[in-house]
Amino acid sequence: MVVESPRGATVKLKYEPALGARVVARPLPVGLVYPYDWGFVPGTRAVDGDPLDAMVLWETPTYPGVVIEGRVIGVVQLEQNGKGPDGRPLGRERNDRVIVAPLKARRLEQLKSVYELPARLRKELEHFFIAVVFSQNKDPRIIGWGGPSEAEATIDAATRAVKPSRRRSK
Repeated sequence: MVVESPRGATVKLKYEPALGARVVARPLPVGLVYPYDWGFVPGTRAVDGDPLDAMVLWETPTYPGVVIEGRVIGVVQLEQNGKGPDGRPLGRERNDRVIVAPLKARRLEQLKSVYELPARLRKELEHFFIAVVFSQNKDPRIIGWGGPSEAEATIDAATRAVKPSRRRSK
């Protein structure tokens, strides 16, 4: 995954391809910080049109732009209000978040699935994902959790969503 907003950040950063740089997307609500490094899976496009969201579970903050090799351990399945390019409402859409364990974190090498995480931590992550978009009129709802195979399927679908746009017309 590519880090956009590192652990402890109080703003959501977003990569802007047209500028070749990260821009401030918005501040987080008062009192919230990213609990872990937050970013995206490169080469993917999620249902919302952005790269697939990802969070890496470890205690070390890194920096925007850093690539972290990881093992997917699950996915938080989330639904929210969608909007078109013109900002008009589109109805409900999925906006899942892949959960990653970094390969370089030897302390976590035994962690294979989000279901091995304490229930309290999973609940706190759910609350974070709801609270972080408090002022965005997205009305997010947690659908559930999926394990590594569901996360891999989510990544595969988001990768396939990019490929058609790369094909040339004949």
